[in-house]
Amino acid sequence: MKLSVPPSFAAKWFAPRMASFLRAYPDVALDLTTSTAFVDFELDGVDLAIRYFNGEDPSLTVEKLCTDEAHVYCAPDYVKRLKVRHPDDVKKATLLHNTLHPHWSPWLGKFSRLSEEQIASIPGIQFDQSLIAIDAAVRGQGLVLTSAMLTDSERASGALIEPFKPVLPLSTSYYVVHPVSAALQPSALKLKEWLIEEAHTASS
Repeated sequence: MKLSVPPSFAAKWFAPRMASFLRAYPDVALDLTTSTAFVDFELDGVDLAIRYFNGEDPSLTVEKLCTDEAHVYCAPDYVKRLKVRHPDDVKKATLLHNTLHPHWSPWLGKFSRLSEEQIASIPGIQFDQSLIAIDAAVRGQGLVLTSAMLTDSERASGALIEPFKPVLPLSTSYYVVHPVSAALQPSALKLKEWLIEEAHTASS
């Protein structure tokens, strides 16, 4: 059973839970592939995929795993060192950007009193994967703005904290998808149902 998922989702959300699925369904042989590109189900031989998008694709059966929001996270000592207490204080920080999910400008525009010029002048680092930006935040290298789904273990361990309460609602989220034109194999259906239940449990 071939599953395609974005790399950050695979590393931060699915991998920590994978053993639970395999214990529940030891008969399922799982083939996990990672890519940020939208998979071609027929060409790539994929049975099921996780996509991060707006859920609109008439060729696919889509099921949202959870409603997504962008949260600000950083290492505890980063807050103390820079005295970051209010969204306006972000100008003193380094912003860790994800080039695929550029949420910092809308977050700052909505929650801070900084001008466009001030926002543009804030130093930052660009990453092409959320998991690398999250790791940089854990190491005290800046503020990351990302999905709560991807920071479960870091928040649980105290490696990351949320210095500000404001969160940015997003029109995109993680969806489990498969072609409308093809029926799911029993193993793929088991995984789909498990993914949905696990995501709903984690977000409740």
